[in-house]
Amino acid sequence: MVATHHSSLVMLVLLVLFAVVHSGGAALRSRAEEVIGARAWRVVFASASIPSAVVVIGWFLAHRYDGLRLWNLQGVPGVIPLMWIGTAVSFLFLYPATYNLLEIPAVLKPQVRLYATGIIRISRHPQAVGQILWCFTHAVWIGSSFMVVTCIGLIGHHLFAVWHGDRRLRVRFGAAFEDLKANTSIVPFLAVIDGRQKLDWREFLRPAQLGICIAVGVFWWAHRYIPTAAQAMRNSALEGLLG
Repeated sequence: MVATHHSSLVMLVLLVLFAVVHSGGAALRSRAEEVIGARAWRVVFASASIPSAVVVIGWFLAHRYDGLRLWNLQGVPGVIPLMWIGTAVSFLFLYPATYNLLEIPAVLKPQVRLYATGIIRISRHPQAVGQILWCFTHAVWIGSSFMVVTCIGLIGHHLFAVWHGDRRLRVRFGAAFEDLKANTSIVPFLAVIDGRQKLDWREFLRPAQLGICIAVGVFWWAHRYIPTAAQAMRNSALEGLLG
């Protein structure tokens, strides 16, 4: 454990830059696509967002136990399955099967759509729900002040994205979005509980969901390499620059 909060401050800066790239790119999307086209903009956006995400992840892995150890629950019975189950569920929200898989690499022309089925019936902003759940499980497991700061940054960005996402959809779709908003909820299952939505399990049987399940398995397997990745980050030139 490193008794310094410098790495936490760096993490906040990296998360702010990450948020600027992602939310800024989302805000620019309509205008940029008019100028260079949807596929070209997807490439430009990915060229900025993927490296920024890699830096954030690398810094997190290298410094996740920095600062003060606020709690240590790793030996408590039930914590390990709680973390793995919670994390697996978080990925179902973080990467919902509402995307056309071929649009992600721009094989098909990327488009903005309104979705009202599947996981959107549970929450209109599933990625925010998934991020909060991921932060909870990892904060319980790691218990460091660095992790708490990371969670504050990630959750703060996603709460902003909730407002920003609704604003962009309202501008693009107008009354159609207002109808969607009236029949969905941000809080998970609230629209189901109050009768505005009914879940249909068949809507969750999509290829993207299978891909997410496979990804969860791959991430579980890859966790054994976290120490190696963390050490590589600590030995990198970027560590020297930021540290």
